[in-house]
Amino acid sequence: MRRAVSRLSGETFDVLVLGGGITGACIARDASKRGLSVALIERRDFAGATSANNSKLIHGGLRYLRNLELRLVRESLGARRIWQRIAPHLVHPLPFLVPLLHDGLFERAKLEAGLTLYDALSYDRARLDDPYQRLPGHSWLGRNEAIAQESVLGTEGLQGAFLYYDAQMYSPERLALECLIDADQEGAAVANYVEAQALLVHYGAVAGCSAQDGISGDTFDIRARQTIVAAGPWTDLFLEKALHKPPACKLKRSKGIHIVVPSRTARHALTVAAADTHFFVLPWRGHTILGTTDTAFTGDPDAAGVREPDIAQFFDFMNRHLPTMALRRSEVEHFYAGLRPLVDDGSKDTYGASRRAEIVDHVQTDNLAGLVSVIGGKWTTSRELAEQVTDRILPKLGKSHRPCTTAAARMPGGEIDDFLAFERSVAQEYPELQNIGHLVRQYGRALPAVLRQGAERPGLLQPIATTGDIGAQVIHAVQEEMAQTLEDVILRRTGIGQLGAPSPAELETVSRLMAQQLDWNEARRQAEIEASRGVYRTADGPG
Repeated sequence: MRRAVSRLSGETFDVLVLGGGITGACIARDASKRGLSVALIERRDFAGATSANNSKLIHGGLRYLRNLELRLVRESLGARRIWQRIAPHLVHPLPFLVPLLHDGLFERAKLEAGLTLYDALSYDRARLDDPYQRLPGHSWLGRNEAIAQESVLGTEGLQGAFLYYDAQMYSPERLALECLIDADQEGAAVANYVEAQALLVHYGAVAGCSAQDGISGDTFDIRARQTIVAAGPWTDLFLEKALHKPPACKLKRSKGIHIVVPSRTARHALTVAAADTHFFVLPWRGHTILGTTDTAFTGDPDAAGVREPDIAQFFDFMNRHLPTMALRRSEVEHFYAGLRPLVDDGSKDTYGASRRAEIVDHVQTDNLAGLVSVIGGKWTTSRELAEQVTDRILPKLGKSHRPCTTAAARMPGGEIDDFLAFERSVAQEYPELQNIGHLVRQYGRALPAVLRQGAERPGLLQPIATTGDIGAQVIHAVQEEMAQTLEDVILRRTGIGQLGAPSPAELETVSRLMAQQLDWNEARRQAEIEASRGVYRTADGPG
């Protein structure tokens, strides 16, 4: 997959997608697989904001049941099963414990009813060919059994815990990237670091956009019959600028922070209810992700970040509700913040706001043809949302209905029928590789293409970071996955920087490999190193 900048200015497309997060990536994948000519641009790197900075869950949304959003929960649970099937290397089962702390029989009965309904709505959770991916129903664990499973639950007031299952993404960034790789293989023209400047409007219809290449600085027009704005938390801001008036679609931004600390649980995730909210304790790559906050955000989306008071307040909150966590600032290995783009449904707070999506046809709202916007939605249901968007635009293009295939088509690395057997076979084929499980999770069936980068340079198959990532991944990221910056590689193409700041030696190694591929001079290489270090500083201090 290469940056298709020359194609962007030289062709007229059926569909132009503005935004390379998971929503835009799924739309590009769906539309291209239905035979439409597609272009997609992203002003920064793919999945570089909300699509990466989340809880890394593919889930039904158990808490949405209390708002009686049964349709959303069922849609999410069906979507979970699809992701497990088409991307088995990147989506896997995750057991959750919901502890009852100082709760009475009424609360237990209410949660039992909710989980029973959750099981009923996920009636097809075991209908997967791979036994590893099948999910059992919920069950109750008494106090002693719950503590035996997870000692961190050994706190005063524990009544017991419910056990249920959802799914986790090994790497949201790579799953979004695989959607784009799939679109590219279907003929889509895709490019990161290309920013839409303005809409091209002719005779009351949008005909594409003017754009600027952030790498070369060149400006050009991209022409398309239908333009889809899928810019996440930036959607309404872009539309207001492009339409020269406030858009009809109302967006509410919610800030959520996540913190990575040393492992707190043996195997299970924890969902801990607290007053009118909850928090997660999520096992991930041998560490624990703590999340998430849910607070209204009204500032510049580009300025969203984690502040020291955010960490202090979140730790105080969790330590009060689960004292055995005993969280300390000195344990923080990494942190990140994301903005949820929520449909403004009039809810008094962002926690209670629906996670539904809305597709806005600007013919109806602004008397402007050729323009559709997508707001809201969940990571889990992004594929279904893309299907709805493509269904909506096919008639506008004068195309007959073409069935969606993305629910059945495997992702580029997902042609795996039995994940555990596949992992064992790869380990036997490449006994010299360390941390093979990490590489298999990252690339799945596409791993051999990455390893071929080390065919003539065996040193590229050696670990270059404590995470087990190897040099061949860096070369592959630059040559085949559009990595343009050091941050792209350490945060979104590999796991080198996803568990905390890489060491100076690791940054030196990765930046030198990239410099060879991208012809960076020494000043550029040092600037990339310094820029990447900024990721690991809090917004109000050194971190």
